[in-house]
Amino acid sequence: MTARPANAHQARLLRLLRDAGPSSRAQLGDQIELSRSKLAVEIDRLLQTGLVVGDGFAASRGGRRSHNVRLAPELRFLGVDIGATSLDVAVTGPELEILGHLTERMDVREGPVAVCEQVLSMAEKLRNAGLAEHFDGAGIGVPGPVRFPDGVPVAPPIMPGWDGFPIREVLSQELGCPIMVDNDVNLMALGEQHAGVAHSVQDFICVKIGTGIGCGVVADGKVHRGATGSAGDIGHIQVEVDGRQCPCGNRGCLEAYFGGAALARDAEQAARDGRSVELASRLNAAGSLTASDVAAAASAGDVASLDLIRQGGARAGQVIAALVSFFNPALVVIGGGVTGLGHTLLASIRTQVYRQSLPLATGNLPIVLGELGPVAGVTGAARLISDHLFSYTPT
Repeated sequence: MTARPANAHQARLLRLLRDAGPSSRAQLGDQIELSRSKLAVEIDRLLQTGLVVGDGFAASRGGRRSHNVRLAPELRFLGVDIGATSLDVAVTGPELEILGHLTERMDVREGPVAVCEQVLSMAEKLRNAGLAEHFDGAGIGVPGPVRFPDGVPVAPPIMPGWDGFPIREVLSQELGCPIMVDNDVNLMALGEQHAGVAHSVQDFICVKIGTGIGCGVVADGKVHRGATGSAGDIGHIQVEVDGRQCPCGNRGCLEAYFGGAALARDAEQAARDGRSVELASRLNAAGSLTASDVAAAASAGDVASLDLIRQGGARAGQVIAALVSFFNPALVVIGGGVTGLGHTLLASIRTQVYRQSLPLATGNLPIVLGELGPVAGVTGAARLISDHLFSYTPT
């Protein structure tokens, strides 16, 4: 994609067509503050760039029929969600509809070179499947703090070897397209905002409970990243003074008590202590346990597993309650791999939040599971890069 919007009006039109799909000139005119003649000029200029194409006649609204326009159907965006233990890579069309999606196991601790090689391999598989001849842009999510203007991870606790790694430059050179990099939970929030449960909400928080825990903050429809990009790093809020050692180097962090890694460790301890026959059986069979094992054991009625989920949910709810009191969101979305724990986890979080936060903040506050599941991150990644490409910055 060599063409870019030439002004703010064109950028606005491109985003409208991305979010609403094919639209008539009259429909676009209803949503953008331009005279009919000025609107016609801007649409004609976009048609000349090839970013927009004609799409037949619109339904009559009385009088002369309007023409439909849409984004060029050959536009392709790549969404990459790098997790602690897995990689998700997807290719989308111009309206961010997912055309193909691959998931593979990958330990982020293997380092940036190995992970980037696997990302490129998965992107090539999608290309070879005939889903894209090229990529117009790519969005990348990583499970750690990112200095957003530079697209560089900064001292990520669970990503040894990634500090300062120029992931944007490396992958941009290999893929031959512009790239934006952000924290993975910010992209999950963007995904749920674009096509999920937060589609109609302007102020919400999205809490990702995976191997670690993070929070995406959306204020007035935009992701709030803070002064340096570390907003929402709630996994390292202290919940226990002089508590357990956390991978970040501090003690008593939320992540040290809950999240996939902490839950698996506590489940293995419960199995070895004889507190759960179900978990002990699974540990003997596999040699280790995961959050999925805890979820399965809880579904079978295992008391120890249910207690672990409730305790973890209460600790997460303690932190979320503070966020609710501070930010006053209209919605709380819970996502990530540990959401397989389901309604036991959700009930525990809700109980803690509704108990601790003031009634004015919680009186009409939904706390819900995300709708997009494993495609939230890649959808948000495609949204991130398309936001960048469909933007205009005066020189």
